[in-house]
Amino acid sequence: MINFGAVGLAAAQDGHTGHTEHHRHADFASDRLHVRIDGEGGRDIILIPGLSSSPEVWDGTVEHLGSGWRVHRIHIQGFAGAPVEGNGTGPVAAPVAEEIARYITENHLDHPVVVGHSMGGTIGLMLAARHPDLVGKLMVVDMTPFMGAMFGPPGATAESIAATADMIGNGMASASPEQYQQQAAAAVTGMINTESKRAGPLQDTATSDQQVSAHAFRELIATDLRPELPKITAPTEVLYAKFNDPRMTPELTDGIYRASFANLSGAKLVRIDDSAHFIMLDQPEAFYSALDAFVAQ
Repeated sequence: MINFGAVGLAAAQDGHTGHTEHHRHADFASDRLHVRIDGEGGRDIILIPGLSSSPEVWDGTVEHLGSGWRVHRIHIQGFAGAPVEGNGTGPVAAPVAEEIARYITENHLDHPVVVGHSMGGTIGLMLAARHPDLVGKLMVVDMTPFMGAMFGPPGATAESIAATADMIGNGMASASPEQYQQQAAAAVTGMINTESKRAGPLQDTATSDQQVSAHAFRELIATDLRPELPKITAPTEVLYAKFNDPRMTPELTDGIYRASFANLSGAKLVRIDDSAHFIMLDQPEAFYSALDAFVAQ
């Protein structure tokens, strides 16, 4: 079986809850992503889903935001039924972050709020650190700036974890489709406590390209954004759930997040209890309340 790693599973697959009507696709040519727009006016907010996820993971969030917002939902090529296009080889998160920066610039978005879940949180951190003049506010949902720390001993670095990242990525890429889907489906099930919310994410996983997901996951393990955090100037809030590992207490999880984001001055860290990785699905009211308060500040 594929050894994703106990904590790595918690960032491996994301998904959706249903279908939102009345959206349109942005006129933006990219081989890395396409953008779904909901709403015609108001403040701009960009929602970035995670690995193997579709924009529909944000359906409830879009409905909650309602009028007064123009919502830009990212759909990464190769995930959840989208053609692979430019994401067929090499990194995914970093090029996607650059394309979102280009999207903001070419569409003259005025310091949008950016919300990213899991791998989407990594992309949001890249965007805010590498293009600090473009982002108004950043919310990271259940992601640390160096996921590789979970795959090595204390003090692990991007360099020391590279071989492990290669091994895991190659294992995912070379697994039989049946083996890969079995493991990925088990991962998704463990990341959503609410059984009724699992169908969409499971479908997203089944319709994502195995190779794109494999080398994107390898990139996440090997990417350490902690040195870049001081470059972020946008107000930042991090929502997180207790790690899905019986050895990890809420207090230990708190400590890991505090240490992980120590280089980001002023970042607000908020633990959401009674939730697995998909906070917006398991605890939607707590998620919406935190988002509302954050954007109102």
